[in-house]
Amino acid sequence: MLRISCPWCGERDETEFRYRGDATPTRPAADAGLDAFAAYVYERDNPCDWHAEWWLHVAGCRKLLKVVRHTLTHEIRSVSSLAEPVTLRKESGR
Repeated sequence: MLRISCPWCGERDETEFRYRGDATPTRPAADAGLDAFAAYVYERDNPCDWHAEWWLHVAGCRKLLKVVRHTLTHEIRSVSSLAEPVTLRKESGR
């Protein structure tokens, strides 16, 4: 079971959260066309590495969080609010 550290509620079991999807896609411009929007909605990578995801704390503060999680080991590197930037790569020396 994952343990997710909510910035507002502290560390909680993953059963208190709901996975809401990939946090990395960028919405296309309004005039980008149908193909760009179809790709945005339906096409996703399946990474085997660090990945930014949306998680909703449904049994707690009900806030949407950005979680950086390794998709193979399920290790969680960071949990942040929506406004905070996310770094997927480890910096050298760490």
